[in-house]
Amino acid sequence: MKQQRVRGKDGLIRISWKDSLITIGFLAAATVACLLMHGEGKTGSHAPLVFVLAILLISRFTNSYFYGMFSSVVAVIEVNYIFTYPYFNLNFTLSGYPLTFLVMFSVSIVVSMLTTQIKQQEKIRTEIEKEQMRANLLRAVSHDIRTPLTSIVGAVSAVAENHDKLSEEKTLSLLGDVKEEAQWLVRVVENLLLVTRIDADSAKVSKEPEPVEEILAEAVAKFKKRFPGAPIKTEMPEDVLFVPMDAMLIEQVLCNLLENAILHGGVVSEIHLNVRKDGESAVFSVADDGVGIAAEILPRILSESIYRENSENIDGKRNMGIGLTVCQSIIKAHGGIIKAYNRKEGGAVFEFSLPIKEG
Repeated sequence: MKQQRVRGKDGLIRISWKDSLITIGFLAAATVACLLMHGEGKTGSHAPLVFVLAILLISRFTNSYFYGMFSSVVAVIEVNYIFTYPYFNLNFTLSGYPLTFLVMFSVSIVVSMLTTQIKQQEKIRTEIEKEQMRANLLRAVSHDIRTPLTSIVGAVSAVAENHDKLSEEKTLSLLGDVKEEAQWLVRVVENLLLVTRIDADSAKVSKEPEPVEEILAEAVAKFKKRFPGAPIKTEMPEDVLFVPMDAMLIEQVLCNLLENAILHGGVVSEIHLNVRKDGESAVFSVADDGVGIAAEILPRILSESIYRENSENIDGKRNMGIGLTVCQSIIKAHGGIIKAYNRKEGGAVFEFSLPIKEG
């Protein structure tokens, strides 16, 4: 719905058609409720309480102090005019009335302000989390790009400076290294762009029902292009399972987790890629029989970017990179949950769930 926003210098007033309709709706509902009680002779002191509840809901579902405060003024006038004898007549001089409605107005204002402040604090917390994610990504990019770029520069320099001395076999080997490092950089940039895309859309993704079987097949095919000999086994439900998702993003999550198993699992003889239905969720898991996750890293491996200081992975070139940061962001944007744990028999498991039905 098209919105019109008007902001004061303090930034507190934000007027939109959506918030205006919410305000009108709750005030109208409160009025109808009080009229129904009045018809049964039960209005009495209930009207102020009903309108305070309406103001609380308005403050909860709108985005500015303005709507709660405006509703407070309307509520005081409406209770006086419609639900206080003499009816349909503004009269603020009744015995005890000024104090009663001063209290009501004050409570309404306080409720409105507190509710709005809580929402603003939540917004600030979300912004802080986003800034932390950006900082993590910046650190991740520096880690994941520095080594392959150094390797590419070194290999190209060796070929350029010694082309007349190098054998054809050695030249092809160096060029092969350049190709491999360039492909890694492409994957790093793809991951970075995916997270940037999610952040740009305010952590929202476009979801369509997708058959899980096809998603797994695409992810495995993509993974096999880089690791053709990877020992991977897939399991999925017998019945066709459709899950709302952004197919490309979930494929990227699966590829990242599969690569993580190969690159950080040590000696891995088998990787299990499994999907099962669990209530109203589809649960995806990537399990390996490798060395597992170090105890000091396990509790925080998905809460921040983790890097292995002064160590390299199995191929001697890569650290953990931004893969897990990307997975966390994508699954969260889908309304799902991701976790990691070690298997009793050895190895690690990364597991995430996605809602089967749109929330």
